[in-house]
Amino acid sequence: MTTGGRRPPSLRLATRGSALALAQTELAVAALSAVGVVSIETVVIRTRGDRDAHTPVAEMDSQGWFTGELEAALQQGRADVAVHSAKDLPDQLGAGLAVCAHLPRADCRDALVTRDGRTLEELPEGSTVGTGSPRRASLLAALRPGLRAVPIRGNVDTRLRKLDEGEVDALLLACAGLDRLGLGVRATQRLDPEALVPAPAQGALALEVLAGSEAAALCAAVDDAATTASVAAERSVLRALGGGCRLPLGAWGRLEGGRLRLLAALVVDGAVHRVDVDGEPDDYERIGALAAARLRRLAGAAAATVLR
Repeated sequence: MTTGGRRPPSLRLATRGSALALAQTELAVAALSAVGVVSIETVVIRTRGDRDAHTPVAEMDSQGWFTGELEAALQQGRADVAVHSAKDLPDQLGAGLAVCAHLPRADCRDALVTRDGRTLEELPEGSTVGTGSPRRASLLAALRPGLRAVPIRGNVDTRLRKLDEGEVDALLLACAGLDRLGLGVRATQRLDPEALVPAPAQGALALEVLAGSEAAALCAAVDDAATTASVAAERSVLRALGGGCRLPLGAWGRLEGGRLRLLAALVVDGAVHRVDVDGEPDDYERIGALAAARLRRLAGAAAATVLR
C-alpha cells in the first residue's frame, strides 16, 4: 500500500552472519522501524575475516577484513545499508560510501573474563590472557607485566569455550559484544577505560550507505549525535597516525559538561604515551588531529616502529 503515490520506505541491510553481527543488525532494524521504515530485509554476507579464522589480527596485511564485502554489496546495489561494528571500519571508506549514522553507543570498556572470578589484579604471575588485539596486549603488558598475552581468534562463543576448556586462563573482550549477546554476566571485571583505553569506536554501531542515497536520508534519522562526535574524534586520531587495527592505540571520546573530551593512548616499545584533549563537540576532527600530533611528539623517534 502506498501513501500519496509514494512507496513506503524499505531497506536492505547487509551484515555479517555471526551471532553478534545479527544481534547488532536487530538493533538497527528496531531503530529504523521506529522512524517509519516499514520493510527491512537482512542480507547476510560472509567476509574475508569470517572465512579466515586463523590469521592473527596483528598479521592482517590490510584493512577491511570484516567490512570489504559489505561495502562491495553497497557499491554493486545488492544492499542499501551496511551495519558495522564501527571499530572494524578502515581508515578510508570505499569509493562513494559514507557513514550516515551511529546508533547510541553501548558500554565501550574492555572486559576481563576468567573461569574462577579472579580480577586482573588477582591473576597469578604467568597467567595467559587470550586476545587478538595488539592494543589490549600492549596495554595489558603495561598494567600487569607478569601476565602473558596469547593470540586467539574466533567469535565470542568460540573464545569463551576455549577459556572454559582451559586453553587460556583469561580473556579480554569488548563489554558491548558480551552485553549484546546476553552474556554480560560472563564479564568478571569491566576495566577502567582510563587504564585500558578502549579501541577507537569500540561499542558503536555504524550505518554505511552510498553517499547521497535515499537510504542515507532514512538512516540519518536514527543518528546519535553524541556517539557520532565521539567516534569521529577517535577515528580522526587513528587516521592521523595510520596503522589500522594493528596499531596499539586506544582512543576514548565522550561528552562531559557540554565539552568533547578525548583520551588517547599509544604504546611504543613498551612505553604508554597518553594525551587528553577537549573542545567543542562539533570540533571533533581538530581534537583528534591534535591528540595524534601530541602522541607523535611524545613517542619521538621511536614512533617510526609503529606509525606510517
